[in-house]
Amino acid sequence: MQPSHFDLFADHEPEQQPRAEQIGEQSWLLRGFALPIVDQLLPVLAAILAAAPLRHMVTPGGFSMSVGTSSCGHLGWITDRSGYRYSSVDPLSGQPWPDMPLILSDLAHCAAERAGFADFYPDSCLINQYVPGAKMSLHQDKDERAYAAPIVSLSLGLPAMFLFGGFNRNDRSQRIPLLHGDMVIWGGVDRLRFHGVLPIKHGQHPQLGEQRINLTFRLAG
Repeated sequence: MQPSHFDLFADHEPEQQPRAEQIGEQSWLLRGFALPIVDQLLPVLAAILAAAPLRHMVTPGGFSMSVGTSSCGHLGWITDRSGYRYSSVDPLSGQPWPDMPLILSDLAHCAAERAGFADFYPDSCLINQYVPGAKMSLHQDKDERAYAAPIVSLSLGLPAMFLFGGFNRNDRSQRIPLLHGDMVIWGGVDRLRFHGVLPIKHGQHPQLGEQRINLTFRLAG
């Protein structure tokens, strides 16, 4: 049974709807897309992290990631000395990951639809916490079983400088500032673009303090 969906902007005039900026052939930045529901979203996020706390995972090369990670949904992304992969079980607790709340799956569905990707129903949401100085090197999302579905990313808290590159690591990257409530969607011909985040600068967000939280929704299974 497919989840029900709500129209985030049913009560908004067209000129009040979030601005969509095209950043690639099939890639979009939706400015402030999540702001209408962010006050309802933050307590839901806190409950997920209480059940599956953030942790600094180790890469196959033996390095501890600078971002803290957790997940919700049927599958969670993990890394250790054995490699990158998805798992239905949280390795920290040995229990299944928390269910993905409807408010999150609906948000991801609505954002993907706004970007031209209908029928996106994520089964995985990776939660990354960036404190000042934390970063994410350029990489491709390649651990999913199929690439037909887009990647949907939500930024919360401190600003970030998002790097959106090409199909080779050395291709020139766009530098795109992301603010609280912004969402980025890429898929189709852009699905395997390299992307990353420059080190987060010091600051204080009124709701989330000295951190940036990024939620990345994927169809992993």
